[in-house]
Amino acid sequence: MKKVALLSSLLLAAAAVTSTAQAAVARDTLVVQWANDVPTLDPAATYDTASGAIVENIYETLVTYKGASIRDLEPLLATKWAITNSGKTYTFDLRKNVKFHSGNTMTCADAEYTFERNLVTNAAESGNWFFSESLLGTGANANDDKSITWAKIDRAVECNRAGQLVFTLPKVDPAFLSKLAYAGQSVVDRQHAIKVGEWKGTEADWKNWIGKDLQGSNLNKQPSGTGAYRLVRKDANAILAQAFPGYWGKKPAITNVVIQKVPELAARQQAFLRGDADIIETGGRANIEEQLKGKPGVVVVDGLPNTSATAIFMNEKIADASRLGSGKLDGRGIPANFFSDVNVRRAFAYSFNYAQYIRDVQNGKGKQRTMLLPDTFPGYDEKVKTYKYDAKQAEAYFKRAWGGNVWKNGFTLNVSYRAGAVASQTAMEILKKNVEALNPKFRVNIQAKEWSAMLNDSKAGKEPMIIIGWAPDYADADNFMYTFYSSNGYYFPRNNWKDASVDKWLEQARSTTNAATRNRLYSLVGQRAYEQAPFVLIPAGVGIIAHRDNLVGVSARAYNPMISFDDTGTYWKELSKK
Repeated sequence: MKKVALLSSLLLAAAAVTSTAQAAVARDTLVVQWANDVPTLDPAATYDTASGAIVENIYETLVTYKGASIRDLEPLLATKWAITNSGKTYTFDLRKNVKFHSGNTMTCADAEYTFERNLVTNAAESGNWFFSESLLGTGANANDDKSITWAKIDRAVECNRAGQLVFTLPKVDPAFLSKLAYAGQSVVDRQHAIKVGEWKGTEADWKNWIGKDLQGSNLNKQPSGTGAYRLVRKDANAILAQAFPGYWGKKPAITNVVIQKVPELAARQQAFLRGDADIIETGGRANIEEQLKGKPGVVVVDGLPNTSATAIFMNEKIADASRLGSGKLDGRGIPANFFSDVNVRRAFAYSFNYAQYIRDVQNGKGKQRTMLLPDTFPGYDEKVKTYKYDAKQAEAYFKRAWGGNVWKNGFTLNVSYRAGAVASQTAMEILKKNVEALNPKFRVNIQAKEWSAMLNDSKAGKEPMIIIGWAPDYADADNFMYTFYSSNGYYFPRNNWKDASVDKWLEQARSTTNAATRNRLYSLVGQRAYEQAPFVLIPAGVGIIAHRDNLVGVSARAYNPMISFDDTGTYWKELSKK
């Protein structure tokens, strides 16, 4: 233990950013620098890319994506599966002789515990809502939906006498296997979890864990997965993971992984160019092309698929009075329902300079999408109308808003973006400049906010306006369309926009496997969203990443956008150094 602690301290010290030159990172060590923090290492609470990027390397799922494909799946902790009962029963054979980091051997009981724990807790900050929809017929937990009982959860996930894991669905879900590949559905160590104080896995105490926030759980502090890497140390500024000697798969070439939080882009960049960091959060295409491309020791991988969607959210029911200023349309604040007037939303949509964003942030390699859905996904409709920057139109809609009082009295709006996210900051600055130029009584205050705080506050409906994106949990249009546009979707509390027709169309799209019908319904949603402008759609860039030239395993050919790790599209265990 003393040796591990000493090594941990040395590695973290070596990764620290200092004003003096440092030696290049050792061949057996990967150093990564991010701007963001990591909210949790508990799979049941993992629902952001930063957390997912760590969890997917220290834990493992039953199935995973095959190579670079986002549709084809292959076994991981499972060895095979069978689908019976008209597509409603899934039976998995599990891999033998797999060890958790604690030393415990994985059994079917661990998998059953994992998925029942996800169904029992199903907290608002987790991705278990879409898993619960598949197995229980509702995305809610037992506190919010009284039809959920322990017996219902217990029947949904069971181990049979042969030691196979059996899922029983109430209705067909063609996306179920893809959902199991999500990092939040990773198998956890039952004995270890109970030992550190988590749910005991029985009916006796299940009600105490319903909807419980697990971000800061004991399992977050002391994870035990089956992944190729185990956690050695985590604090507010750094994470150290090391290759797990008992891993069932191929031994990784990289022994040590250091993830460090470095909010300042300039500091990350300097460390990267010196060779003291192998991968960094780069600040986007413009910065890569202007500051990193062509520099000694740097490799740039371009032309990567973009399967995320990003928008500026306008909250129609702001729950935090402290963010409202005066709380009135008197020039010194806004009312809580400021964005409930469609004229306000349209005015902001016309105020954003999409072409400037593509030019300044994406160096001309971006695309203005028609809807919040990757254009490579079925259901995307190129024919849906889009907003363009138009100051005259913005002025006209601001003059109509709230019976003319917005234009007459002005407003002060407080908006947030993720600290250290250059692209998000630039987007907000573009919007601020254009809105304030329309009327001297308009004021937009922008502020950087820590990622975890912004996630939690926006989820609680406290943020008046934020910019946030969505990376797919599974490769289906529903994962984007329902998430962004449904009043039952995950992002609804962040903008509180509701449209009865949109809700109906989205539910209809979920109830059919007919591709043409689903596509038509999603087109209707896209057109209605254009008319109602619940979001300002941020243009989608072409994927680009940079890494040090001695790092092997990052390439366009191997890139899988469903893997979270720092946009590299690969796992740590697939990397090596030359």
